[in-house]
Amino acid sequence: MKQKVTMYSTGVCPYCQAAERLLRSKGVTAIERIRVDLEPERRAEMMAKTGRRTVPQIYVGDTHVGGFDDLAALDQAGGLDPLL
Repeated sequence: MKQKVTMYSTGVCPYCQAAERLLRSKGVTAIERIRVDLEPERRAEMMAKTGRRTVPQIYVGDTHVGGFDDLAALDQAGGLDPLL
């Protein structure tokens, strides 16, 4: 079974779109997007949970992967597939 993927994002973030493309290429069909540009209180929630201000912030299940660079590095290292 695929893990649930949650991504804090904004509507215009190119890294968010790149992260989504990478995840879709791995067969992830459902990504819960939390739009911090539309719901500013969710940005505060994201910062409290992750300690980071930038989007995307990606969770696979309960595991905080980080941003797009972290996701891509995890994939390169072979760690993304087992997580999914």
